[in-house]
Amino acid sequence: MSVKDKIFVELRTFWGNVLYITVFFSIFTDYKRLILAHYNISYGFFGISFIKALVLAKVILIAEHLHLGEGLEKKPLIYPTLYKTALFTFCVAILSIIEALVRALLKNKGIIDAPAVFINCLSYEWFAEMFTVFILFIPFFGIKELGRVMGRGKIKELFFRRRAGSESNFSDNKS
Repeated sequence: MSVKDKIFVELRTFWGNVLYITVFFSIFTDYKRLILAHYNISYGFFGISFIKALVLAKVILIAEHLHLGEGLEKKPLIYPTLYKTALFTFCVAILSIIEALVRALLKNKGIIDAPAVFINCLSYEWFAEMFTVFILFIPFFGIKELGRVMGRGKIKELFFRRRAGSESNFSDNKS
């Protein structure tokens, strides 16, 4: 594989990760916006989902190049899947705390208020979001691990290419 091909594959992987992560972070943002709108409270953090997704996709790409979880590749797929799910849920938790601290600094709250901002960040809503992120990362990393085992491109082939004889196989299995 040429350098140009490797760059193209890495960029496609990166933007695929960004798309997936942006979609589900946007779901959280829309959910918060709709709940708060019910109580006539405005919510204006729409672009943050994309920024979080860019950062997290870059972290995932770097972690893959550092071969995190490599020692687990001979184990059943559930082990590397759950390990990476937990690891990147932790990354999301750290990013959301950093986001809250940056937001507080932008609102002219001093660095002295950082402990209070940190404590306020650890709310029921935050824990619910981290739990949901954990659950949503399971299929994300499960499919990545399955692709690693099956070989590059096999998952894409299974999902997006028509398989020969699939109609006849389906009708034969009905009886």
